[in-house]
Amino acid sequence: MSNRSDPTGWMWAQACDLLEQAEKLHQQFFRLTASQRALATWEPPVDVFEDEREIVIVVAMPGVTAERMQVLHEPGMLVVRGVRPIPLTGSGYSVRQLEIPYGAFERRIALPSGRLEVGKPELVQGCLILRIRKLDQDR
Repeated sequence: MSNRSDPTGWMWAQACDLLEQAEKLHQQFFRLTASQRALATWEPPVDVFEDEREIVIVVAMPGVTAERMQVLHEPGMLVVRGVRPIPLTGSGYSVRQLEIPYGAFERRIALPSGRLEVGKPELVQGCLILRIRKLDQDR
């Protein structure tokens, strides 16, 4: 056990414990991306809904503006990538707790086969909404 009379030692141990706890929480809630994109460090959570006419994808991205993200349609997949900046940089604050992921992100979402049309992305209350129309169902 560290000596309480030496504040440097116990403060350092406490800081290391807090960083370890933050890393465990981060791994629990946010999977690391398996993408080839080296800058991406976290993957936002998604919900996917589907009916006979369309697929609706909801990507949780609070704090990300339209200018800081992009949506790409690749064969059989949608790719959402961007950056969520730390909101208080340069303010002189020290971090007491950090659970929200910041920095570059990327999420790859597999799409079903068939002809699809990706609609215009919408940002609604911190979530990206993507509507994908099933063109084969229009016939």
